[in-house]
Amino acid sequence: MQVDTPSPAPDAQEIDESLYSRQLYVLGKDAMLKMASSNVLIIGLKGLGLEIAKNVALAGVKSLSLYDPNPVALQDLSSQFFLSESDIDKNRAQATLPKLAELNQYVPINLVEELTPEVISQFSVVVATDLPLSKQLELNELTHAKGIKYISADVRGLFAQAFVDFGEDFVIYDRTGEELKNGIVSDIEKDGTVTMLDDNRHGLEDGDHVKFTEVQGIPKLNDGSIFKIKVLGPFAFQIVDFDPSWGTYVKGGLYTQVKTPTKESFQDLKTQLKKPDFIIPDYAKFDRPQQLHYAFQALHEFQSKHEGSLPRPHNEADADEVLALTKSIASNLGDSETEFDDKLIKELAYGSRGDLPAMVAFYGGAIAQEVLKACSGKFVPIKQWMYYDSLESLPESEQYQRTEETCKPINSRYDNQIAVFGLEFQRKLANLKVFLVGSGAIGCEMLKNWAMMSIATGPEGKIFITDNDTIEKSNLNRQFLFRPKDVGGNKSEVAAKAVIAMNPDLAGKIDARIDKVAEDTEHIFNNEFWQNLDIVTNALDNVEARTYVDRRCVFFKKPLLESGTLGTKGNTQVVIPNLTESYSSSRDPPEKSIPLCTLRSFPNKIDHTIAWAKSLFQGFFADAPENVNLYLTQPNFVETTLEQSGDIKSILETINQYLTTDKPYTFEDCIKWARLQFEQKFANDIKQLLYNFPKDAVTSKGEPFWTSPKRAPEPLNFDINDPNHFEFIVGAANLLAYVYGLKGDGPVADKQYYAKVLSTVEIPEWSPKSDLKIQVNDSDPDPNADLVTDNTVIERLSASLPSPSSLAGYRLNAVEFEKDDDTNHHIEFINAASNCRAENYFIETVDKSRTKFIAGRIIPAIATTTALVTGLVCLELYKVADGKTNIEKYKNGFVNLALPFFGFSEPVESPKGKYGDKTYDKIWDRFDLYGDMTLQQVIDYFKEKEGLELSMMSYGVSLLYANFYVKKMEGRYGMKITDIIELVTKKPLGDHEKTLILEVCLEDADGEEADVPYAVLHL
Repeated sequence: MQVDTPSPAPDAQEIDESLYSRQLYVLGKDAMLKMASSNVLIIGLKGLGLEIAKNVALAGVKSLSLYDPNPVALQDLSSQFFLSESDIDKNRAQATLPKLAELNQYVPINLVEELTPEVISQFSVVVATDLPLSKQLELNELTHAKGIKYISADVRGLFAQAFVDFGEDFVIYDRTGEELKNGIVSDIEKDGTVTMLDDNRHGLEDGDHVKFTEVQGIPKLNDGSIFKIKVLGPFAFQIVDFDPSWGTYVKGGLYTQVKTPTKESFQDLKTQLKKPDFIIPDYAKFDRPQQLHYAFQALHEFQSKHEGSLPRPHNEADADEVLALTKSIASNLGDSETEFDDKLIKELAYGSRGDLPAMVAFYGGAIAQEVLKACSGKFVPIKQWMYYDSLESLPESEQYQRTEETCKPINSRYDNQIAVFGLEFQRKLANLKVFLVGSGAIGCEMLKNWAMMSIATGPEGKIFITDNDTIEKSNLNRQFLFRPKDVGGNKSEVAAKAVIAMNPDLAGKIDARIDKVAEDTEHIFNNEFWQNLDIVTNALDNVEARTYVDRRCVFFKKPLLESGTLGTKGNTQVVIPNLTESYSSSRDPPEKSIPLCTLRSFPNKIDHTIAWAKSLFQGFFADAPENVNLYLTQPNFVETTLEQSGDIKSILETINQYLTTDKPYTFEDCIKWARLQFEQKFANDIKQLLYNFPKDAVTSKGEPFWTSPKRAPEPLNFDINDPNHFEFIVGAANLLAYVYGLKGDGPVADKQYYAKVLSTVEIPEWSPKSDLKIQVNDSDPDPNADLVTDNTVIERLSASLPSPSSLAGYRLNAVEFEKDDDTNHHIEFINAASNCRAENYFIETVDKSRTKFIAGRIIPAIATTTALVTGLVCLELYKVADGKTNIEKYKNGFVNLALPFFGFSEPVESPKGKYGDKTYDKIWDRFDLYGDMTLQQVIDYFKEKEGLELSMMSYGVSLLYANFYVKKMEGRYGMKITDIIELVTKKPLGDHEKTLILEVCLEDADGEEADVPYAVLHL
């Protein structure tokens, strides 16, 4: 059976970049095309199999086939989010297929009726889940012999296993997926030692390969050859096999990393069962993989002895049998050294019937990425076993006893979770009140997991979601709750409906909102809202919003679960009141900005030219029309601007140009303007730079001026047949037409029409400006900073402008940059402008996709990482719900699926402070004052309760009290704090403000300032 799809699988000519845009930046087009020729078979459609299938379908392969002969059982609904109670007793694969087929129109979904050698041979990759070990061995024997990539995986409660066999000669084309390292050469010595310019680390590793260009004195390095290198330090590497006879270095040179294919050899399952190779996902549990390797085999043996049944939940006899089988298997394999943790093995048996959404999401993301590696040859595969457990997620509170009685099935869709955690903990989860901030990629996965986990399905439970964003086509590739029909809808509302369909128990339990969580919505997300919550979870894509939510959680003392992804990388953080530091306690270093003189005059890589082109776009089509509109509408515009900007002269000149000299009346005028701008930016400005600094210019020290990293440019001669030149004209003309409300020529340009118009353009003869100065280094003072414009010049410019009253109602349209609309000419213009400037400076040009990635500051994303990260977050949610107070039980995580790397650490403890003999938590503690107290009452409170003297108190930037302003304070002692705030700030407090944060300075008995927290006045 095959589901009809409206579009063919993508080929070399067609990859839908509007759908796959974020993923393309992770995998690259070559890997995507390899995936588009791969047929994948998924065996087993319980939770894990479905999660893998979902992620693979979203990523895009040639076809996806399903095999599962089993009927749907009620317990499958614990993690199988595409099934419902109406599917019970239907075939699992048939019931799953229709909804799975909705995920990606480019991936046809098929059903396999029987696993014969002939059928298996049709596939590139075979994934087996929930399959007996004997069947796995038969299957892998066939796949290994035929060179078919094979993966098997299982989730058993809080334990999981994966095995990977990609054959004896698996080629990896790109091990890391990282950007190619490149840089500028400072010197090359006779032994092949290459040094970098100061403060420029090469970022290479031993065994990497590089190629060179523009090296003067050693022509061999410029012939396109690839050289293996040895790292000597962060600023130097050595060319292996360098021959001094190649020449003597003079100057110049760029190096670029070259990724070369490598091979990995994998053994089959039969061999690896006896002598396994492990990767360690959690180094705090270094000794567990070997034990679990035997224990999982013991589970298979237990099943074969008990007609396919796994051990009963928390049944002691069954657990003892599994433990005995585990030790017997180890003994039979000649292993007498492994020391077994009996409790560990028995916990595996206790919860082996468990099918937890969190573990399914984690392993489903990881294994799906292995499928993509198998198809594409991109990134390093798991070699060859990975075992993982999250026993820390088990409840420890006396309230949630786990016994055979409390873990037995109750004939509900949550039985597979009850089997692990017990019924009382299940009820706890069902009655949680949780807040999800954001419902994009992470938010969709989180909601799906919560629906399967029964979060908020109880009488007291509630899920609050908010997201002020709407759905775009590019979201569909990883935000799997959305379908093409949902494009344009509100993310939070569509997501809520989707998960209610997955679990009808959530009907009436989700409050979906479209409000941004920020200071200006504190009347919506008010004190009562925050105080009502049990857990807050971020699903955000920017630091500013994360930081704000973190501050709210700290203030209201609510646990926060934080996570994020960047391509194949993901991180999770758990924030627990009075236990851990908060999200804001540590911050990433700020991004390194491009020096202005580099941007203006001395670019040396494509990032510089793209930033310049985006700035040009902003100036031409956003800033200039906005200034025109301000001039036409704002009284005293010149005076106001003069106070705010030192560059009033250029602003007035631009306004004059846009209202008079450069104002277009037809689209042909826009084309002519674009041609003149091309001449100015890519010819005249370059000629001026070379006039100031000729190619043979020398510095004050007598050294050549044009040495690395400076590159001597060349002016461009306009050529309509050069795609970058032509697209600059097309983009600029259409954008200017939009600014003036003129009709452009649409998304497809007629080159003959443009050529005809351009033939009428007169290009003025260029002459150099002898008084123009150019800044050479950012550390140098701006040579034009002291050129103060005479007021008479400003007055003359102002007088030359048409009066606003003569243009009543006239406005220009400022362009707002939008990267995802391929018809609006935004990226076309920026890409063309960047590439033309790159041609000026002999920098390698890039395509529109790469320009869009850099100019649009696009965050690369893929569904696999998103699924995995949300699984880890939900494992922490179990712990938060249990109320664990031992910081060692919580785990912050960092993963990089490309390597693959998994790293876990306990959270950092919140810092402590001390005043007098009292210790307090610097993040979570504060002085809580209740009622609208007077200033005197506040002073008395600190004196009597804390033995401290209030010396100063402020609200925001407003000083409310200072003991050294004696006369000014006299009238305030009897005033209420709210009245003092309104007196000082000269504006009333909002009705929604029920808590006021007060910064206090307190002194001890010796008059020394005490290290104290802030105070909160609860009204």
